[in-house]
Amino acid sequence: MSSEAWQTFERAHVWHPYARIIDPPPAHAVESAHGVRLKLADGREVIDGMASWWCAIHGYNHPVLNAALRDQSGRMAHVMFGGLTHEPAARLAEKLVQITPSGLDYVFFADSGSVSVEVAIKMAMQYWQAVGHPAKSRLLTIRGGYHGDTFGAMAVCDPVNGMHHLFADVLPKHLFAPRPTCRVGDEWDPTDIAEFAALIETHAGQIAAVILEPIVQGAGGMWFYHPEYLRQVRALCDRHDVLLIVDEIATGFGRSGTLFACERAGITPDVMCVGKALSGGYMTLAATLANARVAEGISAQGPFMHGPTFMANPLACAVAGASLDLLLDSPWQDRVAAIGNHLKTQLAPLAEHPAVADVRVLGAIGVVETRDPIDVQKVQNVLLDHGVWLRPFGRLLYTMPPYVIEADDLATLTSAMKLAVEAC
Repeated sequence: MSSEAWQTFERAHVWHPYARIIDPPPAHAVESAHGVRLKLADGREVIDGMASWWCAIHGYNHPVLNAALRDQSGRMAHVMFGGLTHEPAARLAEKLVQITPSGLDYVFFADSGSVSVEVAIKMAMQYWQAVGHPAKSRLLTIRGGYHGDTFGAMAVCDPVNGMHHLFADVLPKHLFAPRPTCRVGDEWDPTDIAEFAALIETHAGQIAAVILEPIVQGAGGMWFYHPEYLRQVRALCDRHDVLLIVDEIATGFGRSGTLFACERAGITPDVMCVGKALSGGYMTLAATLANARVAEGISAQGPFMHGPTFMANPLACAVAGASLDLLLDSPWQDRVAAIGNHLKTQLAPLAEHPAVADVRVLGAIGVVETRDPIDVQKVQNVLLDHGVWLRPFGRLLYTMPPYVIEADDLATLTSAMKLAVEAC
């Protein structure tokens, strides 16, 4: 099939994320990818400032990850995890236990970030049933959050400004505290936690767990909040006997400047979800880690009731293990800091632009928030014309580039973002 033929078929029959099938927005055909660049079918080459939705932290076509994939495929591509096991899963689990906050000693593999959130929620619910408190069956979270597109995950995404309001009538009704307003770097305001504290105190007998994105809210608004808020949440969970789940799917593996964002607050959750960058963007893989309280509490009464078909897929586990080694053996902290410094220097002046409401940077994340909704197609055309791929949404023009991006490419990226703002 020629390039033109498959693209014609694709436009007529393939449904893209957050898109309509009638008069869909453009989907630019990619022929290959290498380093931080995508080669488009029309001959253009663009810098990927999205790291493929934040997961390709080492860039594309990396020889170490390619080798891990080839080596494992020669042994076995897949084997069921029910009643069987394999070395890539064991080695990856060992690495995760070593690098995550102390006490998260039990690893449940999932096949996507959304599923890892479902697993975490089910763990919390089943734990309280197992220990004799079935009334603790609700969740408490904060507005502005995003945790995935499956039903359990949708139920704890922002109910008003999130992407899932169409399903509100069929989702469980959980508790939502206001989004923290105190920002990273600001002086801590104790009143910021007051409404959260009131909710957890009033409903502690019903709440199984608090679930939130630590420090960085991702697709729900790209908002960065004060680490003290998270410390206060951990203390309140302890005081009221509520489990704490942190969703590190977007923030894990260095994106915020620390290996995991919850390290900024110095706290350890009861359950942690990881995904996205776990496999360096090569394979779909996620994991839910739990402490002994949760794992042993459930297991004392019976098996945990979840089991994906592709759980602990050997190909995914092998490449994820290689990706973690590649990350930890690299100067990733210096790279993330350099990206952050450049983003601050180059994007900060945009705060004075009349179309811009706010500019914020944390780790290797740069966000320009506009006053009005962005014309995505118009802005993307400007970016593509200047050799950059980004995917704005709502009022947010943002970048999360691969950690391996070079200074010249980063300069091209931020220059294109400045021109995109002019088009807003």
